[in-house]
Amino acid sequence: MKATAQFVDPRQVRRNFARAAATYDQVAVLQREIGCRMLERLDYVRLEPTQILDLGCGTGASLTALHQRYPKATLIGVDLSEAMLRVGRAHGSRLRWLLPFLRVDRAPLLAAEATALPIKPLSVDLLWSNLLLPWIDDPLAVFHEAHRVLNVDGLLMFSALGPDTLKELRACFTDGDAHTHRFTDLHDYGDMLLASGFADPVMDVETVTMTYPGFDDLLADLRRSGSACAMQSRRRGLMGRAAWAATRAAYESLARDGRLPATVEVVYGHAWKTAPKKTADGRAIIRFEPRQRLR
Repeated sequence: MKATAQFVDPRQVRRNFARAAATYDQVAVLQREIGCRMLERLDYVRLEPTQILDLGCGTGASLTALHQRYPKATLIGVDLSEAMLRVGRAHGSRLRWLLPFLRVDRAPLLAAEATALPIKPLSVDLLWSNLLLPWIDDPLAVFHEAHRVLNVDGLLMFSALGPDTLKELRACFTDGDAHTHRFTDLHDYGDMLLASGFADPVMDVETVTMTYPGFDDLLADLRRSGSACAMQSRRRGLMGRAAWAATRAAYESLARDGRLPATVEVVYGHAWKTAPKKTADGRAIIRFEPRQRLR
């Protein structure tokens, strides 16, 4: 069998988030804001989940918000990075110590691949995933796994990053190497949802512009949040001094009112798992409802 080309380096993804674990919560402003906007979208969804899975939970910030919204639900967090999960566990313990009067039921946090979850089929009512997909080489495999673990009538809700993300930074490099991550178009995500068996996918996109006082501040923010480039085609060595100076100058020429812009294209999606219409061997499922007898 021919191996599938891999564009994202999973080992580098692990390294990036391991290095960022200690600083992630200090700089994850965008991630928290997107999580809040995802929560607002739940206002329009009729759902009373008993089992919730936060896939790509990081340090667990969304778990607290999901627990507040669905206090009766059982929650579990899964992330690839053990280092991020350790920070999440430590935060949960510290919060219980500082505020013993506050009920903080920390969900169990598991280290696992998003494409091979240690979760039983048909056991989750809401699968939540905030900005996990950009770091996965094959999002389709994640959607297949999400479909497997969701109950019938369960909901998948996720956010991701679109192709315009960091377009300014990408344009300033001229050496042909990847310096920003690869981001997938929302239409491709929609096609993947349908291919995975989900019904009625709803996709939308918005553009957020982050601003920074300087070029180094942008790079530091990417590094400290674990969002640095992890592509296989990334540059493995240092750039020459002249090339780096030219890149810096190109980006700094974009300054407006003393701030440098960084575009973030945020993709939102949700879809439902409906009852299957075919058996595993391809036969159609036809449901017969008994006719009520007239009296």
